[in-house]
Amino acid sequence: MAANVRFSNPKTMAKPPGYTYVVEATGPNRLIFIAGQLGIDMNNQLVGASGDFRAQAFRAFENLKFALAGAGATFKDVVKINNYLVDMSHMGIFREVRDEFVNTAAPPASTTVAISQLARPGALFEVDAIAVLPAKAAGKPAAAKGKSKASKKKRR
Repeated sequence: MAANVRFSNPKTMAKPPGYTYVVEATGPNRLIFIAGQLGIDMNNQLVGASGDFRAQAFRAFENLKFALAGAGATFKDVVKINNYLVDMSHMGIFREVRDEFVNTAAPPASTTVAISQLARPGALFEVDAIAVLPAKAAGKPAAAKGKSKASKKKRR
């Protein structure tokens, strides 16, 4: 996690269950935005039996983990998640699955909403995330492959 990220829960508010109210990132960071992840496999098929919320939620979080890894991040770098459930009666299962993945020492800020349906028929859950990583070290400038157009014009 970036050293300049701070997680806090104001003492004037009730302690939230499994998430943080305020996450602050300052300085030169890399912000990573992960699109909504569904419980789909490598064949783009929903996992589990029809209506299996736990299977879909677990796979959605696994897919989020894979997307984070693609950017060089982990769940410890996640500062915000948005969760979309088509049935709020699955809230308990959602929390169990989420807690297997998220950083419980500094849980991300989180929003969970019920929606009438997701874009994918049969999908029961979707999660998206924002992660913060330290800024990449400045690399060497790319070697020029010849003179630029501007320098060529100058010489004429």
